[in-house]
Amino acid sequence: MIKRGIRDGIPIALGYFSVSFSFGILAVSDGFLWWQALLISMANLTSAGQYAGITVMAAAGSLVEMAITQLVINMRYALMSISLTQKLDKGFVRPYRMLLGAGITDEIFAVAMNSGRSISKGYMSGLIMIPYVGWAMGTLAGAVCGNILPGIVCDALGIALFGMFIAIVVPAMRDERPVMVVVAIAVMISCILYYVPAFEGVSSGFSVIICAVVAACIGAVLFPVREEAV
Repeated sequence: MIKRGIRDGIPIALGYFSVSFSFGILAVSDGFLWWQALLISMANLTSAGQYAGITVMAAAGSLVEMAITQLVINMRYALMSISLTQKLDKGFVRPYRMLLGAGITDEIFAVAMNSGRSISKGYMSGLIMIPYVGWAMGTLAGAVCGNILPGIVCDALGIALFGMFIAIVVPAMRDERPVMVVVAIAVMISCILYYVPAFEGVSSGFSVIICAVVAACIGAVLFPVREEAV
């Protein structure tokens, strides 16, 4: 199982390397030392949270501001973890859940949910371990060597994460109509929150949560799954 997790985690790790490379460059340009940037990535696994975090630290923001920012941005991972527990096998006892819960990201969650079977601790260990290493090593490379690359190249590296996530979601949309409908609903809600002036005060973190919860609820109503089929 761990080998299958490692295999599924390699594409995620490659995408994370390019994104965290940009993070390493940004952290150093904001005044952090290379080892501080690396330590941040090793203690966290959240791109948006880390980018927002170093922005608050560089601006000498308060601890309260930092806590609220991280809570809003990363709250969606709690929802993902709750959903993922429905697929864990009986060997996934609480200590492993607490440990591996720190490694849940959008991409890891999507791959795990689309694995098509119950999830073992071995599979999740492999699926999280490789992207974690890719994220940390990308940060280190960006912090140490990134300044030699043109700015336009560094900015372009961030596109890889979005391309990787699209590659994860599209096959499921193509194979299952309910998934396509739920994704379309989430995209529509996201556009409303972004473009309608009345919602301009809604942060990106809360936008993700709203889109996920509302689209999932509508999907559950439109496409109910019998208990024995789960």
